[in-house]
Amino acid sequence: MSPVRIALTGDLVVDRPDPDGFFDPAREFLRAADLTVGQLEVPHARTTTVATVDVPAPPADPAHLGAVRRAGFDVLTLAGNHIADAGGEGIAQTLAAAHEHGMRTTGAGGDLDAALVPALARVGGLTVGVLSFNCVGPTDSWATSRRPGAAYVRVLTHYEPVGANPGGPPSVHTWADAETLARMRETVRRVAATVDVLVVALHKGLVHTPVDLAAYETEVAHAAVDAGAAAVVGHHAHVARGIELHRGRPIFHGLGNFVTVTDALTPAAGDVAEQRRWALRRRRLFGFEPDPDLPSWYPFHPESRNTLIAVLDVHDDGRVVAGFVPCWIDRRARPVPWGGADDGRAVLEYLRRTTRAEGFATGFTVDGDVVRVGPGEPHQQNEQDEQHVPYERGATR
Repeated sequence: MSPVRIALTGDLVVDRPDPDGFFDPAREFLRAADLTVGQLEVPHARTTTVATVDVPAPPADPAHLGAVRRAGFDVLTLAGNHIADAGGEGIAQTLAAAHEHGMRTTGAGGDLDAALVPALARVGGLTVGVLSFNCVGPTDSWATSRRPGAAYVRVLTHYEPVGANPGGPPSVHTWADAETLARMRETVRRVAATVDVLVVALHKGLVHTPVDLAAYETEVAHAAVDAGAAAVVGHHAHVARGIELHRGRPIFHGLGNFVTVTDALTPAAGDVAEQRRWALRRRRLFGFEPDPDLPSWYPFHPESRNTLIAVLDVHDDGRVVAGFVPCWIDRRARPVPWGGADDGRAVLEYLRRTTRAEGFATGFTVDGDVVRVGPGEPHQQNEQDEQHVPYERGATR
């Protein structure tokens, strides 16, 4: 009997007209999987409410979730920093639209208990569970017993001055709050006991920053695996991250962008002040300008064009064999699997270098259209790793 295949993607922002075309290059692969999971980054709702003190993401048209479903998505993870930007009404409308189009959801709801309910799917005789947690704030996105929002793990940050340099760049230390981490562990443990396979999605990481994992990221991901997750996937950074094996189970620290098309991060007349300020601060904070080869509505780091679809093949004996499909974001902002992308091999090498630079001993083996992950040789970081690989437009890297 063939294994049950689960495909998982990174962030989805479907905020352009006629969105079906953005999924066309990857549609066949996504629809062929037994279960396809993606992270919905922003509300898809008609409300005009703004309910955040952070940079708000305007809601996308809920009808666009039809394109997501037609592309093959079955489950949407919702826990993230923008899901509550349009308040409880935006969350309710997003949930309603996703369910209307036949997709299951997890990670957000009318209160914390609802946000912690897993998405469950019965495929190929197996019950697959998916949980979703936000690790990045803002605090007003977090669900409580009386407020809609996202399931979350609170992360604490300490800045330590380095040397005799007041005001200079500090050493940064992060760790998970014990209470909310324990709640995540208990939720994972409880759900894992009731399903055959559990995937945990974590919205985490340093946004728009290549090759830089904060300490809390491995702490929280390891905790999820230790509590029973068969695999962990990350998103939020909008740049692909390395792949780790913990106790033999895969952790995709960042799946990067998938279909992420929006005008929200490009300055325009009528934008709220926070959006205008964010666009002006982007270069100073993160040191990049969007790739000029792409439309203005793909306003992300040039290295974000390297992305991937995670693959979990679940066998009859319970083995989960992990891998990924390298994808390249083309000039129309479409993720193209490597079988149809000239840059596909370069994306594989990018992910290999990123994994090594982050210190993970993970090996990659090409197996048809999927790159399998497994134990690799221990790797010592060196100066070249620290420097990473600068983006050069048009280079094959």
